[in-house]
Amino acid sequence: MKGVVFNLLEDAVVREHGLLAWDSLLELAGLEGSYTSLGSYPDSEVIRLVDAASTALGITPGEVLRWFGRSAIPLLHERYELFFSPHKTAQSFVASINDIIHPEVRKLYAGAGCPHFHFHDLEDGRTGLAYQSPRRMCRLAHGFIEGAADHYGNRVEIEHLSCMLEGHPVCRIALDWSH
Repeated sequence: MKGVVFNLLEDAVVREHGLLAWDSLLELAGLEGSYTSLGSYPDSEVIRLVDAASTALGITPGEVLRWFGRSAIPLLHERYELFFSPHKTAQSFVASINDIIHPEVRKLYAGAGCPHFHFHDLEDGRTGLAYQSPRRMCRLAHGFIEGAADHYGNRVEIEHLSCMLEGHPVCRIALDWSH
């Protein structure tokens, strides 16, 4: 995983809980915590941080990932406003992930392993999202979508229809932007 993800996690923790919380999290996870944005680090390190936060806060790892995704959007906007400025709605922004944002991420951070999202219309009018990644962090994607909705002042209802964590080959998520 790219160091920029660790930097975002550190900034989100420090912004909401203070520097001592980040240091405590690193200690609980048994990590050094010296991450550079362009560096690559084992996925296991972010998993250890998420698990440590889960233990410290008494919430599930999925809830930690969801919080992180939602909290990261304002930080991403501060750093990469050019990804956000062409869009007027969260729905438009989220739909640009594969075609605009992830290719740019790969240019900025060589070797970045971005997840793949497939969007399609569902019969009930919602947007279907198929999420596929070897990291299986669909809850992080869920938080990013909520954060994008917050950023653009939109509302979205998110329903997980199936999940890789439950043995499915892909996560299937329904997004209802009609609220």
